[in-house]
Amino acid sequence: MGNASLRAADGNKDDEFYTGYEDIKKELVNYAKYFKGKIIYCNCDDHNGIGLGTPKSNFLKYLADNFEAFQIKKVIATHYEKDKDHSTMYILDKDNTGDGVICFEDIAEIPMKGDGDFRSPECIELLKQADIVITNPPFSLFREYVAQLMEYKKKFLIIGNDNCRTYKEIFPLIKENKFWCGLNHVKQFCKPDGSVQNFGNVSWYTNLENSRRNEIISTGKKFYGYENMYPHYDNYDAINVDKVSDIPMDYDGVMGVPITFMDKYNPEQFEIIDGLNRYTILDVAKVNDWAKANHIHLTEINGKSKYLRILIKRKS
Repeated sequence: MGNASLRAADGNKDDEFYTGYEDIKKELVNYAKYFKGKIIYCNCDDHNGIGLGTPKSNFLKYLADNFEAFQIKKVIATHYEKDKDHSTMYILDKDNTGDGVICFEDIAEIPMKGDGDFRSPECIELLKQADIVITNPPFSLFREYVAQLMEYKKKFLIIGNDNCRTYKEIFPLIKENKFWCGLNHVKQFCKPDGSVQNFGNVSWYTNLENSRRNEIISTGKKFYGYENMYPHYDNYDAINVDKVSDIPMDYDGVMGVPITFMDKYNPEQFEIIDGLNRYTILDVAKVNDWAKANHIHLTEINGKSKYLRILIKRKS
């Protein structure tokens, strides 16, 4: 079954989750055109993981099953080997087979010099060779993982917790259109012991264009005549919108919307102005330290704090 390890920084096995084959298939098939002639690197991939449907890596299995159809050049997979000096690299390309037809059994296993940590010089050299990174990185190291992708200017298709959208390291990337949502949520992962755990807040993230990036949000809702549905924040000039389905189509000012807005965000239709949370991402206000010290919530309506909001404005 699944493969990508979401190990915590301390390598606790309770923080390992493996991705199911169908979840991988459901998302990756939408990006097949980007894989032609490319080197794909799965750098947080456990080839021997236990999972939903097969004892092998589902990322490797899916890419092997579709190697010819997607016209992939090469697949490289590495994973962190806890408490061991050496890990194993897995490579899939036509050099591994005599008949020129790729299958899962053609995967070559090559000993690594180190433990396979994605931050190691050995793995960084592999990253430099890659065109696209596809994997399920450790949740606890997500900020550092994405920073590395940005540093080496890589295309990517990865899995992460929805709360990552609020991270101060990730939100600017969203605002600058360098990081956005994929098409699907991943609701089920397998644990190392074979048990299944359900999630309601895990998504795919990418910088590859997908169909949703061009979809126009149309809720049919109006602000004028229904102003009481959209109260202003106490200390920021924006109206509050509790649901994406309630975004008024006739309002040209700034709106605070839930982070689930990112699932449907079209940069041609809306501009992301900033983010508001209980301690604020508004560095321009110069009150972050004061707000934290005094437990001041900057998304307040009638003195009551709201959860994090993304500030958006409709484009002309």
